[in-house]
Amino acid sequence: MDIKVPAKAGTMESSDIYIMVQPNDKGGIIIDLESIVMKQFGKQIEEVILKTLDTLNVKNVHIVARDRGALDYTIRARVETAIKRAI
Repeated sequence: MDIKVPAKAGTMESSDIYIMVQPNDKGGIIIDLESIVMKQFGKQIEEVILKTLDTLNVKNVHIVARDRGALDYTIRARVETAIKRAI
């Protein structure tokens, strides 16, 4: 699945995550993650994002993620929504 236009989903409110996606012309996946729980769950958040991208068959994308303590299902939903808005 190719990302054609920039898109976003989510908010900066507590227990949510703001996701912005845009095409990565250089190829590959770039994740720019900031989280209030980065030390404890940063790797897990990245894994959830990568697994969601794999499920959606997205290969070339730049993702900006600003986490405010979102749970895994919220992260998956925001990534999926942003990707579907971007195709």
